[in-house]
Amino acid sequence: MSFIYDKVNQLIKNHKTNNPFEIAEQLNIHVHELPMCEEINGFYKYEKRNRFIIINEFLDSQRKRFVCAHELGHAVLHTKSNTPFLRANTFYSIDKIEREANEFAVNLLLYDKNLKDYQTKFDVLRENGIPYEMERFIES
Repeated sequence: MSFIYDKVNQLIKNHKTNNPFEIAEQLNIHVHELPMCEEINGFYKYEKRNRFIIINEFLDSQRKRFVCAHELGHAVLHTKSNTPFLRANTFYSIDKIEREANEFAVNLLLYDKNLKDYQTKFDVLRENGIPYEMERFIES
């Protein structure tokens, strides 16, 4: 298993939830929804020891949950790095911190799921509100 998997498991154990909004609140990370253009899903910002997750208010609730999990990954794994906007094309990013945040989000959101209960990886993703582009982060 990876250090990201271990980090997710420790967070869930400490906070007794895999809900990214609840974990962010418990970690004193400020989550705000703001109107943004449709190509921007959200971003993470670190400023003067304050951490912020900004989510596009126009997204549906499942996408907001994924974006919060992704940006929480940045907050936990890359605390002092301000991240670029999470755009739809970021799902395919080869950039290390974006890959790590995507892997973090998938591990967090699928924490209590038995993958054998699903016929395909795409069923897992669809039924859990995770973008199909995240398929590569699901262990077979």
